[in-house]
Amino acid sequence: MKYRQAGLLLALCALSIAQFGRGSGEWSTTAADAQRSAWVRSDPKISAASIEKGGFGMAWKLKLGNGAFSGDAVLLNGYIGYRGFRSLGYIADAQHIYAVDTDLGRLEWQKSLGTAAHGAGPCGGGITAGVARAISAAFPPMPQAGRGPGRINPARSAVGEPDAGAVTLQQLAEREARMRAAAATAPPAPRPGAAPPAPPRRRPNYLHAISPDGYFHSMYVSNGEEPEKAVPFLPAGAHAAGLVVLQDTAYAVTTHGCGGAPNAVWALDLDSHAVASWERKPGDIAGASGPAIAPDGTVYVTTTDGELAILDGKTLQPKSTYSAGAEFTSSPVLFQFHDRALAAAAARDSSLHFLDTAAPGRRYAPQPIGFAPDALATWQDPGGTRWILASSRSAVTAWKLAERDGAPALDPGWTSGDLASPGAPIVVNGVVFAFAAGSGSAPAALYAFDGTTGKPLWNSGSTVTARGPASLSAAGMQIYLATHDGTLYAFGFPIEH
Repeated sequence: MKYRQAGLLLALCALSIAQFGRGSGEWSTTAADAQRSAWVRSDPKISAASIEKGGFGMAWKLKLGNGAFSGDAVLLNGYIGYRGFRSLGYIADAQHIYAVDTDLGRLEWQKSLGTAAHGAGPCGGGITAGVARAISAAFPPMPQAGRGPGRINPARSAVGEPDAGAVTLQQLAEREARMRAAAATAPPAPRPGAAPPAPPRRRPNYLHAISPDGYFHSMYVSNGEEPEKAVPFLPAGAHAAGLVVLQDTAYAVTTHGCGGAPNAVWALDLDSHAVASWERKPGDIAGASGPAIAPDGTVYVTTTDGELAILDGKTLQPKSTYSAGAEFTSSPVLFQFHDRALAAAAARDSSLHFLDTAAPGRRYAPQPIGFAPDALATWQDPGGTRWILASSRSAVTAWKLAERDGAPALDPGWTSGDLASPGAPIVVNGVVFAFAAGSGSAPAALYAFDGTTGKPLWNSGSTVTARGPASLSAAGMQIYLATHDGTLYAFGFPIEH
């Protein structure tokens, strides 16, 4: 009996971790998740229908620094502190990390991690990989709207439906049903005399970053304090990108040969602090998002000399290699398609390559797409159609992924109207967002499209004053736009405070 109780405790701990702490359903790294999908599966307020109805707009903007940000804004909804539930966002420029209360649009704390080297371009130095929170390598589930902590729960009346009983009684019944299901799937009792299973280890709720000297930092999300000393990770002065942190390992890439560092993938064991690396010679790491991590921990990375390398998650030793015959331009994205898990990446010859992660030796015909993007996004609509998206110099394009003769193939989807230098798109609950950087007389603006039809739903007009590259992220009913002049914008529907 005690082992059954221990198993139930393990299951409940797992449910708690999934609900509150490891970035599930939140934007926790570049392109949202370990697979680099740039997709927020559901949202209680944002949908094509709600945006078309009206009321969506800028919630606030906050000037944080004077230079470009490094990476996406990382988001944490439902943090439980001494002041109750909080919704926080984190973003870095070359020298500072900023924490923002995303409900109120105000600075919560900021922290310096060292002085950036002087110089232009990627080798200017500083905090180049942005920030990240720990996330699972599993494919994120399709969450139900209204589930989860904090403000992502819509208000729920205490009065139930007629003859259905009180809502509180229904909630208790639902919770008991979940507990019974957890108990039914708990690990079997060990043999007599064996020790009970240990509870799952859970690290504190940290925010992670890599400082200009190459050290890996772990900070409390509440105040930026570091309970332990930073540990060596990368060569000093390297240009780091794509920081992604799992429960026990952190990954990043170094590019452009900055600081004399090799162009490589790096892994840091968070327990032993051992560092592994895989160096690419003579090419460089391709794409804007860094490595993608499969649910089994395997690392996928593309290179500028046309290889998609498949690496062991611990040692970074090559397990297999796929050759495209042309320079890759995008980082890989991983996703589920029918009964398979696929990797996809774009190449310089304007083709999209697919790889079956369970059979990397199997070759599929590359699919022509007409341009060579540096990032991809992917999502699946409620009808089961898988979509692939990318931005060219003047539009956002979406393709439907089909299967013909057992191989993945692209069917036409939709292409947006002319946009002035759109950045990589993201998807939130079936709505595609893209920021057009502006050019000539065309203003910079954020756009929203119906993800299945491409119908324009909304744009920000003249609200955004900064032109040039920017990054998008999303969570908890808001879209965050980080512009190159150090301003963070939040867009969404009005929230009661």
